[in-house]
Amino acid sequence: METIRKLIRKQSLEKLYNNLAANRKVYAPVIAADKKAEYKYNPGFADVTFDHIRSTLSVKNIVFPKVENLFFYENSKTESTITDIDLDKIPEVVLWGAHPCDNAAFDTLRSIFCWDTKDEFFSRRLEKLTVIGLGCHSSDEYCFCTSVGLSPSSSRGSDILLTKLQTGDYQAEILTAKGNEIVSSFPDLFEPLTDEKVDITEVKQKFSHKQVTEKLAGAFEHEFWIANSLRCIGCGACAYVCPTCACFDIQDETKGKNGKRYRSWDSCGFGLFTLHTSGHNPRHVQSQRWRQRIMHKFSYMPDRNESLGCVGCGRCSSGCPVDMNIAEQLEALQNI
Repeated sequence: METIRKLIRKQSLEKLYNNLAANRKVYAPVIAADKKAEYKYNPGFADVTFDHIRSTLSVKNIVFPKVENLFFYENSKTESTITDIDLDKIPEVVLWGAHPCDNAAFDTLRSIFCWDTKDEFFSRRLEKLTVIGLGCHSSDEYCFCTSVGLSPSSSRGSDILLTKLQTGDYQAEILTAKGNEIVSSFPDLFEPLTDEKVDITEVKQKFSHKQVTEKLAGAFEHEFWIANSLRCIGCGACAYVCPTCACFDIQDETKGKNGKRYRSWDSCGFGLFTLHTSGHNPRHVQSQRWRQRIMHKFSYMPDRNESLGCVGCGRCSSGCPVDMNIAEQLEALQNI
């Protein structure tokens, strides 16, 4: 649908939030006790922050939970009975106040989970999700969205994108049918928009993702990987905070005759990730695992999924315990 722009007053945001929270689960950012932003379900509007740069964890768990049951089973002497998960019970969720990098990640995840065989668990959760995004009016040294084709005001992945105006009110871009349904439900909260100036931060482009992809085509055996992975301890923090990492493990958990099969987040940075039962590990040193991470996001995914595996949120760098900065490494890679 054609993008429609409306004005929503600062005082009307609370009414909109409370009306949505009355009928749906709303996932919104708050400032935690450690002064860092985190997302919670249905916090009071007074606790919702509009000034965070990034939350510690991404919001991908809405559509790709950390741990997700796939089915339950009961064993007897002669047979097993399987009980499927009722996907119709997945609730409607409104993601409130997520920034453009996080919202763009939903398209990246879709390109993974719906690449060849449609993942019904992911797809149903995404169908039940409505995204009210928030343009960025502040940034820091870890942000690099402009280097991966996005910007602090990108609308990709949002159903409605709120952008702060210099007056303190907000511009509301209505981008999809889901967004239009919300506006139509509460028409008294939205007004015609005049030519008021938006308050959007600037993020300097640090590298060209297209040039990085071109460099990677001939860099598989380059000494760059050893030199730039020496600090990596393989903790997996980068994958767990990343909004686009989608590696998972599948396990069975049984107690007596009853059990369940579930999947949980995993990371290609772990030494066990590619360990074979024979004991052989095709990626047996950390430099190979770091190479896999970069190649996957900036070479394999553009080729196979027609999408980048990175949205420039900077979480992997800001959360790395040994200060490995992915943007700096990609900038160096571009120049080898």
